[in-house]
Formats: sequence, structure tokens, C-alpha cells
Amino acid sequence: MSSTLISRTRFSVLDRSRTREGHPPAEALRDTVALAREVEALGYHRFWVSEHHGVPGVAGSAPTVLAAVVAAATRTIRVGTGGVMLPNHQPLVVAEQFGVLESLFPGRVDMGLGRSVGFTDGVRRALGRDKGDAEDFAARLGELLDWFTGGSPTGVRARPAEGLTVPPFVLAMGEGARIAARAGLPMVIGDLRGREKMLRGIDQYRSLFRPSRWASEPYVVISGTVAVAGTEAEARRLLVPEAWAMAYSRTHGTFPPLAPAEAVEARAMTAKERDLYATGLAGHIAGTADQVAHELETVLKETGAEEVLVTTSTYDRTALLDSHRRLAALFAPVR
Repeated sequence: MSSTLISRTRFSVLDRSRTREGHPPAEALRDTVALAREVEALGYHRFWVSEHHGVPGVAGSAPTVLAAVVAAATRTIRVGTGGVMLPNHQPLVVAEQFGVLESLFPGRVDMGLGRSVGFTDGVRRALGRDKGDAEDFAARLGELLDWFTGGSPTGVRARPAEGLTVPPFVLAMGEGARIAARAGLPMVIGDLRGREKMLRGIDQYRSLFRPSRWASEPYVVISGTVAVAGTEAEARRLLVPEAWAMAYSRTHGTFPPLAPAEAVEARAMTAKERDLYATGLAGHIAGTADQVAHELETVLKETGAEEVLVTTSTYDRTALLDSHRRLAALFAPVR
């Protein structure tokens, strides 16, 4: 089953380089690069990598470095970050990094930017940052964009970034929608489980949007987990490892490597863990191709989004690729 609305929508993939029990972190990074090649062949529009620091469950700590490797391993798919956390970095250095990427892979690089400042107090201390640094995001974003246009008051030039066009995207959590709108930038908003909150953010973004040299009109990317399998039960099993990791992080304070679904299902959980695990399984777009197509049709009508960024993580990489393949058959059925 496909629909005109789904086939008109761009679909992209964010891979967080999730580590897995019994597998070294290096394997997670190699898996990310391999997945990028696979989803390029399936017709996805872009492939993004993420930034996390000091997290046992995520190997991707240096997104511009990983994006360079992904871009070198692919030919046509757009490559970028979902995102570089701007409060962690000097805007000049970020501009230089993306200037290098765009120079090496012209016309293929995206600059997804977020305002998070680390998962724990220890990580924030190690980065020399604190929670308040997120409040400077709008100013840091403006400074970063100025490096590309040569607008710095310091007299310094960002080389090789100055004069290049690297499309910026704002990862919108709360205040992010307003910042994206006022800056006239495309916005990435999630997640699909908090539909009402997402819709409020999108409405706010569209109503406040001011055209800029980067975007003449609003551009909305909705992000979240989409899992497609032969049966509803198989699709649900794809959700199990990440749901348990979230439940574990909320009860133990650290985000762990992914465990196999069967190991999670065999666990004895406390009442609190069980509740958090059930919450983690709920609300995603998951099921057979027909079920997912119906749900996607609904959310695309509700949001008017131009693009869907699929953020699915699971232990079984073969099943994950199969899910991406089944989803691609919905938006590009002639392939």
C-alpha cells in the first residue's frame, strides 16, 4: 500500500550509533556507515548522525567526524548531523568543520543543530558547560550563521566556510521552534509519540516564521521511531531494546547498550521499570506495511510535514534494515 501523500514526502534516517551488548563500540560506528550505504540504495533523502558524550549506549560522540566517513562511503545521499549540540562548541569551530565537509562533499552536507548540554552533571563539567548555556542558543546560532556570510565583528574569517551554503536545521525541543522560526530556518521536531505537543510546536513555528537567506518558507521535518515488519508482533519486538534502555536510564541514571529483545522480555522488572518500559513501547508508528502507511498518512495530514526523519534503534541490525526496506517500499514503491 502506498499513498500520494507518502510518496510526495521525503524520508530520511538518523542513526545514533547505538552500542549493543556483546559488541564493541567500534562495531556500532561501522554499522552506522554500512547502514548509510544501505539506505542510500533504498532511496532515502538524507542520513544523519548524532552527538552524545559519556553515554555507554552510544558510540557517536563526534558527529562531524562520523559524517565525513559516511559521506566518503556514499555517493548521492545527503549527510549531516542530528545534531551538533551548539552550546558544547565555539561557533567558529563548528563553521570550520562544516566548511571542510561542504568543501569535500559539495552539495551533500546538512548542518543539524541542537541546544542540549550533556546528559549528566559530570558530562557538563567535563565539557566546561552548565545547563544555563542552552539559553544562549539563539545568539550562538546567529554567530554560527554569520561565519558563513562573513559577518563576524572580529575581523576573523572562517575558512573554508565563508561563502559556502550549508543548509542549517534547528532541532526543536520547546523553545527551539520559536528560535527556528525567528531565524528563518528549517525545523526538526519530535517525537511522534507526543503528537499534541508536536502539533503545537509546528503551529507556533509556522505562525512566527520569518523568511531568511536560508529558507523562504517554513520547512518541517518530523522525527521519531517508525518500525515496519511482516507482522505487528515482529514490529513491536523491534521497539523492545530501546524501550528497555530508556526504562533503565530513568531508574539507574545511565543509558545502557541495547540488549536483545528476548533478553529484555525474560527480565524480572520492578513495578517502576515495568511502567517505564510499557511507556517506552507505546505511541510509536509500528506495525505491518499497511498499518504504518495508514498511521503515516494520518500524521502527515495532521502536521503538513515536508519530511520524516526515522530515528529507529534496535539490537537486531538485520531486522532494522528490513524495516527501512519495507518503509522505502511505501514512499518509493517502484524501486
